[in-house]
Amino acid sequence: MCYPVGDLMLGSADVRLGEIAGASFYMSASQFAYWQHTKLIIDVVPGRGGMFSLENGEGVRFLTRSRMYTPEELAALTPVETVNS
Repeated sequence: MCYPVGDLMLGSADVRLGEIAGASFYMSASQFAYWQHTKLIIDVVPGRGGMFSLENGEGVRFLTRSRMYTPEELAALTPVETVNS
């Protein structure tokens, strides 16, 4: 789901993974525990967006792809930020 900047209600268990087009990208800590060894690639493709997501009604949707990080990529990663950081 994509929300306008400032509209996402963050919880103490959310982690900030980075930015997409200047907007912070968050995931819950439990999801991150599962995906932490995976590179997530977020694309915009033609289709119908999520009902409550920013792209709804625009004729596009977000598509998440993934692959495992290489050992070199894992070594170069910086720690994620929790909301309380």
